[in-house]
Amino acid sequence: MNYIVSALKYRPRKFEEVVGQQAVTNTLKNAIAKDHLAKALLFTGPRGVGKTTCARILAREINISDGLSEAEDFAFNIFELDAASNNSVDDIRTLIEQVRIPPQTGKYKVYIIDEVHMLSTQAFNAFLKTLEEPPEHAVFILATTEKHKIIPTILSRCQIYDFRRISAIDIKDHLKEIVAKEGLEAEEDALFLIAQKADGALRDALSMFDKVVSYSDGKITRKIVSESMSILDYDAYFDMVDIMLKNDVPKILNHFNSLMKKGFDAHQFLAGLNAHLRDLLVSKDPKTVDLLEVSDSIKNRYKKQAVDIEMPYLVRAMDLVTDADINYRMSKSPHLLVELTLMKLASLTTTDEAKKK
Repeated sequence: MNYIVSALKYRPRKFEEVVGQQAVTNTLKNAIAKDHLAKALLFTGPRGVGKTTCARILAREINISDGLSEAEDFAFNIFELDAASNNSVDDIRTLIEQVRIPPQTGKYKVYIIDEVHMLSTQAFNAFLKTLEEPPEHAVFILATTEKHKIIPTILSRCQIYDFRRISAIDIKDHLKEIVAKEGLEAEEDALFLIAQKADGALRDALSMFDKVVSYSDGKITRKIVSESMSILDYDAYFDMVDIMLKNDVPKILNHFNSLMKKGFDAHQFLAGLNAHLRDLLVSKDPKTVDLLEVSDSIKNRYKKQAVDIEMPYLVRAMDLVTDADINYRMSKSPHLLVELTLMKLASLTTTDEAKKK
């Protein structure tokens, strides 16, 4: 079986191929070109945005720039340590011993320490001197999702690169390229749905994409993505808001109940409803409509629905949903909490006081 997951199959091998991190990759390329690269670098940012990938590319590029061929295998020059499971003083002392030995091929040995915030305080202290005065042939790249947990004495010795969340549009475009390479078909809205669910992490998006491809027959539709990933489709929220505006309490409860019977999570439903209300809010003003990370067809639907809704209503509705979201985990009857919130939402525009009560 030769199947390779997309995250590995399409892992970038050059800085130009890295998605959504142009500021970081351009800075690294310039630093290599001008020979201004620091000996200790800290890559920080959310999971799945390319920190380890960029570290591996950097390790290859600084050895290639020393005059060796791109075809050269620099596997023996790259050492990766997972600090989540190798976080003791002894692990760091072993690494320090290895650092003293120069490389046999290429100019640099690159040490990539992933999840570096997991190192113990004693391990950090043992590492300080080597990090401050590394040998000429050593480059350290520390990667972390939680920069605030790293002690200041380590931070002060590193050149820090902040990796950002990847936009839904960038993720969608990347998935579109993979669809073309794999000879598949995909709806734009379907790829946007995956991109939004990934929440800025390209690795998560590629994992979801693989699952959807396995579920489909070669044509990826919005419905297939919704079913295979248990993601509520845009239609569910557009319908919910239409019912809210009609003040139809029985119908809104029945609609919510039908969604829950399909296996969707009530807490995720609240988060999705709040995101939908937010998207309606930004749709009301031409200055903010570009904040929508959706396809043009869905953007037009947002604009159309937003026309009939007043701004104060949206703000009040978001307040109600946010309160429910905060109280959800503490509630002994979370399902009832969501139903009560939906009843309040369906009553916001009711003019008949008796009916509202």
